[in-house]
Amino acid sequence: MWIIVSAVLLAGVVFVNLGVLRLNLGLDRANQERNKLRAENAALQSQLSAALASPRIQAQARRQDGLEPADPSSIGYVNLGP
Repeated sequence: MWIIVSAVLLAGVVFVNLGVLRLNLGLDRANQERNKLRAENAALQSQLSAALASPRIQAQARRQDGLEPADPSSIGYVNLGP
């Protein structure tokens, strides 16, 4: 009698442990996905910030100081030699 009760209890413990293991695996996958999404969001925010910064700075330079971008065809280089 006690052997049967012990076997049933042990089987129940095994099934509970398997359920907990499955939940932990699911949580691990969710955490990995969350970390991946956070990294992607950070990269996208960095790209957006860089894309918005240049026009904003150029507009502020035009407005405050009257500066304009240089014409690329008017730029010359000096060769200093060796």
